[in-house]
Amino acid sequence: MENDSTSEDSRRRGPFDVDEDKALAALELQWGEEYDEFWVDDGQWGAHRKGTPDGEAVTAATPDELDRAIRADSARRGAL
Repeated sequence: MENDSTSEDSRRRGPFDVDEDKALAALELQWGEEYDEFWVDDGQWGAHRKGTPDGEAVTAATPDELDRAIRADSARRGAL
């Protein structure tokens, strides 16, 4: 029996691929009380803190970096 590796490979993700929807949901779950928007656009991850001007955002290259940047921003503001 021959395996259709093409269709199987197309369903696999690489070790560094990120499920953007799950990562955004996790960030919202963790930080949703302080931040009202989370996004990823062309590889740039971002979050907007409630009550700050529209152009002010925390950004990073990965969801983990964004989480660390949000932690630093929250600590700087005295929220942690």
